[in-house]
Amino acid sequence: MHASLKRLRTDHIDLLYQHRVDRNVPMELVAGTVGELVREGKVRFFGLSEAGVGNIRKAHAVHPVSAVQSEYSLWERNLEKDVIPALAELKIGLVPFSPLGRGFLTGVVKRAEDYPEDDYRRKDPRYQGSNYDANVAAAQTVRDIAGAKHAKPGQIALAWLLHRGPSVVPFPAPSAAPISKRTSPPRPSPSTRKR
Repeated sequence: MHASLKRLRTDHIDLLYQHRVDRNVPMELVAGTVGELVREGKVRFFGLSEAGVGNIRKAHAVHPVSAVQSEYSLWERNLEKDVIPALAELKIGLVPFSPLGRGFLTGVVKRAEDYPEDDYRRKDPRYQGSNYDANVAAAQTVRDIAGAKHAKPGQIALAWLLHRGPSVVPFPAPSAAPISKRTSPPRPSPSTRKR
C-alpha cells in the first residue's frame, strides 16, 4: 500500500475497491485487511466490485462496505432481485458501470464482426447474430423516448439511473467518444434556433 500511495502522490485512497471477488481469499480476510488500512488512515472507504449478496454481507459484517460497483442500467437490470435490496438494507451505495448499456442505449454499437479482432465484443454473445438484433430492438424504446424529449438516448439512460435514488452514482466508462458527445444535448440546427 505504501508504494501505491507514493506512486499516486497522496497519503490516502478515498475509496478502495476489491476489484472482483477472489474465491481463494475469504471475504472476511479482505474486509479485515481493508479495515486495518482504514484505521491507519491510508484508506477512507471500502468498496466491492461485482460481488454477490453473500460476499457483500460477509464483508460488511467485518468492516462497513460503502459502495458496490456492478453493471446496472436500463439494459442490464439483474441486480434488482437481490443485490439492490441488500444494498438498501445495509445502506451501501451502488456505482453502476456500463450505465449506457455497453453502447446499446446510445445507438453507438456495432455487430460483433465489425469490431477489431482484439476487441472483447467480437466474442460477446450480446453483439452476435439474433442477440444483437434483439438488443438493438429493445434499446429502440430508449431512443424513442429520447426523440420525444428532444434528448439523446444516453441522457435518458443516465437520467433513469439518477432517478433510482441518491445512493446510485453511475460511472460512465471512457470510450473513443467523450462522454459529452454521448450525453450532451443536441445543438439546435440553424433553422431551429430562435432569431
